[in-house]
Amino acid sequence: MDFLTIEGGAALRGTVRISGSKNAALPILIATLLTDDPCIVRNVPDLRDIETVIALLVFLGKKVDRQRDYVEVTAGTPLLAEAPYELVRKMRASVVVLGPLLARLHHVKVSLPGGCAIGGRPIDIHLDGFKAFGAEIQLDQGYVDVHARDHELHAATFRMPFASVGATENLMMAATLIPGKTMLLNAAMEPEITDLADMLNAMGARITGAGSATLTIEGVAKLHGVDHQVIADRIEAGTYMVAAAMTGGDLKIENCRPDHLGSLIDKMHQAGIPVDVSGQTIHVSAPQSISPVDAETAVYPGFPTDLQAQWMACMALSNGQATIKEQVFENRFMHVAELQRMGARIQTKGNAAMVEGIKGLSGADVMVSDLRAGAALVLAGLAARGTTTIHRVYHLDRGYETLEQKLSAVGAHIIRGQE
Repeated sequence: MDFLTIEGGAALRGTVRISGSKNAALPILIATLLTDDPCIVRNVPDLRDIETVIALLVFLGKKVDRQRDYVEVTAGTPLLAEAPYELVRKMRASVVVLGPLLARLHHVKVSLPGGCAIGGRPIDIHLDGFKAFGAEIQLDQGYVDVHARDHELHAATFRMPFASVGATENLMMAATLIPGKTMLLNAAMEPEITDLADMLNAMGARITGAGSATLTIEGVAKLHGVDHQVIADRIEAGTYMVAAAMTGGDLKIENCRPDHLGSLIDKMHQAGIPVDVSGQTIHVSAPQSISPVDAETAVYPGFPTDLQAQWMACMALSNGQATIKEQVFENRFMHVAELQRMGARIQTKGNAAMVEGIKGLSGADVMVSDLRAGAALVLAGLAARGTTTIHRVYHLDRGYETLEQKLSAVGAHIIRGQE
């Protein structure tokens, strides 16, 4: 099992180029199940989760050619209607194969998903949406079986009780091939949803309202191939922005989408961290000090839950007290105990964490519990005095492409080893 060792205290200086968005690339690759035509997807990051979804596509019958700059997905054997536990357990996003396979085959059986341990994250909203389309649902021994009555699905208006990203993706993909007009109300508005809708429209779908709370999908008979480029990863960009501030560095973050990072940029300005935006580049300079700024996670365009842990690490070095509330996922404070091992003064009560800033963190042995918690520990290690050893970094490999290479190139002292 790999680990990372960081000698802290080096200010990060230079340029970091942001990779394609993991959270956009995963459903976009799965959307290729909606057609037998060749599909090319560009700017796909080289990550463990991407490897998992490619393996799933191959299992389901697709041929996949992974090149350095793109992924080409073409027809192989006839599509299978079942995705087994062995593949789905590795990545929660696998559950969005339900929508495309139901639309194409009118029957799909998928293992209930796994993924990071950051809360229950049930798929009830997905299943209720499929029921609205006329599907019948059966749960049996860890599998969900979804099938259309008499091989027919119908359009529907469905209001989601929560603006779930995964449910929005799943239902939107299914609706592209369902006759009639489907409306998804209280839909997720994340940039990754818009990117998926853009790809589907390029394939011949008729989707309007992406980026708003109301999606309208006019079903079509067939979708065709596409050549699509995935958007930049806003969470990776945000992580490097916070890294620059915490280490007193000077980073230019290129190939990013500042328009997707408005909530973080606002928080950094409030904290006294210099942030300049020019086109697709964000420049973060060393602050004289970091002022405490409260944060409350919310669905987009609110403050991202995927940057909550990183912001907590930053506030641990502020010159006052900040409160961070987690409103999206329960059980997403598992990084707190590890940051405390490094000297951070954090107390939690329910979904709130009270952070009292200190002058400096100290290196320690810490363990990663989930992807973004791991990012927070890397940031803390970069800013800390002494040596930090981070265990279970396979979580990080799910979401950060060539992390140690990118950090080393801007002055970090970080190496990977094996236990």
